[in-house]
Amino acid sequence: MAEDPAVDDERWFVIDGRRWRRTDPSLPVPVVDALTSHLGRGRSAVRVAKAHQDEARLADARRRVSLAKHGLGERGPRWWEEPEQARLAQAEDALKKLDALGNDQEQ
Repeated sequence: MAEDPAVDDERWFVIDGRRWRRTDPSLPVPVVDALTSHLGRGRSAVRVAKAHQDEARLADARRRVSLAKHGLGERGPRWWEEPEQARLAQAEDALKKLDALGNDQEQ
């Protein structure tokens, strides 16, 4: 899977030897900010649900994390293989679904 290192640097970053997909750089800043906010709230809710051993809340929190990461392009189809308009539509759809969830998963 050796590619041009400059292109690889745009698509991936490495932490402790593990490669992670970067956020789609074509997404508008307000969309990225909103999805990142949902991602943080989802991760926080995962920690709380685990601490309380609440499986239902854990599943809901993980859904929020997954939706946010898909919207950011960090999961699902590789963003660089998809048309830019389709990527934006995916991000906006994820944001719409996350906003519809409300704040009920944060406690």
